[in-house]
Amino acid sequence: MLALTSDLPVEQFPAGSVLISEGAAPSRMLVLVSGMVTVERDGTPFARVDFPGAVFGEMSWILDRSATATARAGTDVVVRVVDDPGAFFGGRPGAALAVLEMTAARLDGLTQYLVDVKNQFAGRDDHLAMVDGILHSLVHHQAPRPRPGSARDPEVH
Repeated sequence: MLALTSDLPVEQFPAGSVLISEGAAPSRMLVLVSGMVTVERDGTPFARVDFPGAVFGEMSWILDRSATATARAGTDVVVRVVDDPGAFFGGRPGAALAVLEMTAARLDGLTQYLVDVKNQFAGRDDHLAMVDGILHSLVHHQAPRPRPGSARDPEVH
């Protein structure tokens, strides 16, 4: 991603600054050049990202919904700014693949963790037994299929 964004504007954030706020409308993506970013949800940190080329804000933009987490500078941070992700992906085909690879790696790590948690609580008969059912529903959740919205589509309202 660093090579794909080498011509984009750079922003600097001092340690403690918020790069993306949980609940913010989707707008731009940020590509980490240097520093460390802490990702938190509801004030609880759950990830520390310090590898150059990491992308922030892509999920919000791709899913067209508010940011689900806050990205906060854990150290002084330098990022490249993608102000128009649609044009960026359209003009740089390799960028979509790079973001897909990062997202797949995150999902793989999360899946491994969920399987471990599921195995830890397997066979329980107390209130923790519901963890298995919750994890099952999370793992099998699929976003609705996109609808074309054409006049020929009988289910368009």
